[in-house]
Parts: sequence; structure tokens; C-alpha cells
Amino acid sequence: MLLCQPLLASAQYKSEVWCPDKGDGTYTNPVINADYSDPDVCVGPSGEDYYLTASSFQCIPGLPILHSRDLVNWQIVGYAIKDKLYAGHRELIEHYNTVQHGNGVWAPSIRYHDGQYYIYWGDPDYGVFMVKTLNGDPAGEWTDPLLVIEGKGYIDTTPLWDEDGRCYLVNGWANSRAKFASVLTVRELSADGTRAIGQPVIVFDGNGTENRTCEGPKFYKRDGWYWIMCPAGGVPTGFQLAMRSKSPYGPYEHKVVLQQGKTHINGPHQGGWVHTKYGEDWFLHFQDKEAYGRVVHLNPVDWSTGWPIMGKKGEPVTTYRKPKANGQLPTANPAESDEFNSPVMGKQWQWQANYDEKFGVPTAFGTFRIYNYKLPEDANNLWLVPNMLLQKTPADEFTVTTKLRFTSKADGQLGGLIMMGLDYQALVVKRVGQEFQLLKLTCHQADKGTPQEEELITTLKPTAEDKTDYKPGIHEDIYLMIKVKDSQVKFLWSLDGRTYKSCSDAFKMREGKWIGAKFGYVSVDTNAKSDRGWLDADWIRITK
Repeated sequence: MLLCQPLLASAQYKSEVWCPDKGDGTYTNPVINADYSDPDVCVGPSGEDYYLTASSFQCIPGLPILHSRDLVNWQIVGYAIKDKLYAGHRELIEHYNTVQHGNGVWAPSIRYHDGQYYIYWGDPDYGVFMVKTLNGDPAGEWTDPLLVIEGKGYIDTTPLWDEDGRCYLVNGWANSRAKFASVLTVRELSADGTRAIGQPVIVFDGNGTENRTCEGPKFYKRDGWYWIMCPAGGVPTGFQLAMRSKSPYGPYEHKVVLQQGKTHINGPHQGGWVHTKYGEDWFLHFQDKEAYGRVVHLNPVDWSTGWPIMGKKGEPVTTYRKPKANGQLPTANPAESDEFNSPVMGKQWQWQANYDEKFGVPTAFGTFRIYNYKLPEDANNLWLVPNMLLQKTPADEFTVTTKLRFTSKADGQLGGLIMMGLDYQALVVKRVGQEFQLLKLTCHQADKGTPQEEELITTLKPTAEDKTDYKPGIHEDIYLMIKVKDSQVKFLWSLDGRTYKSCSDAFKMREGKWIGAKFGYVSVDTNAKSDRGWLDADWIRITK
């Protein structure tokens, strides 16, 4: 075990593969080159702290909380949902105990109000939910989710507390559940934001126009105007709208305020506007980069015309001066590498479903242990495995290297490194008799139930065997590597950590259900009656 002191002694993590802060007072987009889909941002009461959250769908922990003091350097500081999606709602907990790709938390909004932070989101199958901080600290504890409005089809919800204390909610609609879309509705909530007290009013209709697929609305008030900012025109090719009215219920006039134009940044839209204590205005939004997910860009906002014209005359910037901040702030990026020396799971990791302690836990030995998940007998691929420990891709080009030990108690148990999506590939060791097979697993259209293919790379002798008559295990110590460039994935392996061998052709990385591809660990078992084996991850390092 190599101790990596900078990761342990400092809260600031600097990526080796993507750092937007150029160190000269400028930044390069994206400011977060990872899949933080549908981002929203708010500023805290000090005016110095910005907090961002994003869609997390079925992944746990959920509702990531990122912190910045300059809108460029971001760190993951916690999650609003810790280990169970919809804690306090038994039926919903049971539903999300199984993998529900693409369901769950859609397009949240984060707001500061009356001493607490609030997050609202729409679950298209169950309704509108809200959580709030218990002590005003977004990095701390949050309440269990409260069901504010029950029903199907509600998505992309944002509250607005008006100067008179009244609360309004805007939302979009999911065609897959409601069987209509491209409209935005506003209704009144109770002053504490816990329940609806008014009926919805359609305030914008994009049907039959270039503003189709209007969704993801964010609600604001500025200079006596009610503002709704939302994307339209489709995810990869759309644009950002701003609309204003003197009444929360409209009618609203609208304008396109950000679009691709002559730039290479496609579909710049859906995010959050923030006004800083230094009198500046900025907009954080996503760009859909297919297998890499929806990455986060930062654009300046110009209000001089009375409308929020974003970027450079309505087109997104690639490089720009940094927002004003309180002094020279340290460079920081969301965590990636992990030495697994902490007694808690690193904040970059998520499971595929509600957490069960039998998925895996940190150890006192400088490793993270992931137990074999017992696959159902009829499983023909890994699509529904809940205990994959995964993180987001951090750049367009990067290398993942990990050292691990796989311990097997019975035939058929396997574990290793995976790049997961609708199509996936993994490099694993699998016990066969008293040896291990190094296998490359490949599956196309995993979500359709397509069987995975196995390619034998080599056969390996165990590197260690238990010296006991009681349920002995055999062990394989191995180094695995993934190289990623231009959405192409190549797996390599080594027994000594110095000389690596490549595993045949490259694999084209593919996104998951509403999320980018994710990489990490898989550990499964095809024998329902055997004692579990496990994978002990010693370290994982993300480099160029």
C-alpha cells in the first residue's frame, strides 16, 4: 500500500486529467468535465459559497453536493441522500432496492431560504419531492425526502419564495409518463414549501414550435419581473430560453439567450443562474457529450438589454476570465483517485441501487472490500447488478490503474474492473477449479437483455491460498488498467504493476440510461449456495 498523503491531508484535490483553472485568471470550459447532468446552483448567505447539485437518478448516494468559492474550482462535499433513496417511504425504498436505471432523481433545484438549503426534484413515477438541511450546512445532514405532490409525470421542479412569503413551483412534464410534454406549469405551494395549495397553470407551451422539449425550468425574481429559464429544442441540439412576466402565472414573453452558433459546444442549456456579491452574473449549464455524459460549463451573463444574454453575445465561451472572488483561491477539482485509506467511502463513488452493507465496506487494512453479488440464475449480463462501485468519467482522455486482490471461495466467482453503460466491457478474474481465468466480458445493448460474451485472455495460478481446512479461499493479486481516448476503451493487465499486456481491440464506450458511462469495480457470483468471495481494492489512480 502506497500512502498518498496529499489526498488524505488536504481537502483540495487536483485532477491530473482535467483542471479548468488556468492559473492566470482565466478558465477553460467545461469547469466540471464529468457527468453532472441538469446542474443547478445557488449562493449561500455569505455570498462567498456556491453549492451545486445535479441529477443522480437511481445512483446512491444521491443528490451530490458540490462546493465552490469562484464557480470554477469545484469539490464534492457530500450528498443530500446518503444510502437509501426515499428513506421514510417503505414502498419506494423497496422499489429502489433493485436497480432502476434512469429513474429516481430528475433535474433537481437547490435554493437557500430562511436559514436552510432546499432541494426539490421530480421523480416521474412518484411525484415531487423535497429535502432540506437540518443545520444549514449543505455538506452536513439533510432531512428524509418529503413527498410534496404525488403523481406521475412531474419532473424538473423549482421553487420560488416571493418577497411576500408566498411560494410558487414551476415544473416540466415527462411524456413517457404523462403522455404530454413541452409545457411548463406553475402552481402555489404552502409558504413552507411542503404541499401544493393551488392548481397548476400552463405558462408556456412549446408544442408545434421550435421550442419543443421545453423542460428543466428554473424560477427567479429580478427587478420586479418573474423569470423562468429553461432549455428547449432537444438535449444534444437545443438552446436556452429566458422568459419574463409581471405575474408568476404569466403570460410570459421569451427569447433565446444561449445557443451553439458558430462554436463547437452543442446544445448549451439547462442549468442555473447566479448573481454574485461582486455584482456579476453567471450561468452554469450542461453540454451533452454522449458517452462522457452531460458536462458542466460556465458562461457570463449580460443583463444590459434587460434580458440575460449568456456567453459572448449569446454563444458559449470556451475560455474566459474567472468570476471575481475573495482573493486567490486554491485549485480544486472533484475527487477521482482513491487510496482507500479512509474508514468511509470516497465521495466520488456511487452504487447502482439502495445501499446494502453486504455490497461492500471500507476495511482497516487500507482497502475497500466489495463482496460478490449473487446473480439470479436467469441473469445473462451485468445490467441489474446493484453493487457495482462506480464513478463518473473525468475527462475525454485518461488512464485508470488499480491494484486489487480477488478472493474466491467457490467456482464461478469473479471480480474486476468495468466500464459500464448501455454497452459495457469488463476485465475480470474468474475462478475455475483451483485456478483463475482472466476474462474480457463484453455486452452490447445490455439494457435489452443481450447476453454478454466472454473472451479468455489467459489462465492464472493463484498468488496465494489459505492454509486452513475451514472454507479455504484462493487469491489473485493483479493490476488492471483502462485507457480512454475519444470514447475508445482499452483494457490492460499486469502481475507486477510494471509491465502491462493489452487485451485485443478497443471497445467503444457508450452512455448509460440518462447518464454517462461510469467505471469502477464489479464483483459477482453465479452460485447461489456458495459463501461469498470478494474483491479488495487496494488503490485506484486516475492519470493522463
